[in-house]
Amino acid sequence: MSNTQTKINWEVNARQKYEKMITKIPLFHREIAKIVVDKKAPMLARERGADMVEEQDVVRAFFSEVPMAFYSLMIRLLQEAGFDYKKHELK
Repeated sequence: MSNTQTKINWEVNARQKYEKMITKIPLFHREIAKIVVDKKAPMLARERGADMVEEQDVVRAFFSEVPMAFYSLMIRLLQEAGFDYKKHELK
């Protein structure tokens, strides 16, 4: 993060669901997923002009950053974590 950027806060419910989902990701992929989503979700929130990362930003970050080979696993984990992914799925 550059000095000109400020850290963006996460909506509590979105953070809790995200943390729950991260724990369910297979260990081999967990750290990579965490790095890319931790970076992408705040970017998406800023693009929306929001001052907080919300559920839609987390879901869209997973959709944009996770390879399609893991799509079915990602969908299952999003559901298990309580995300309403269909509402935020990019068409």
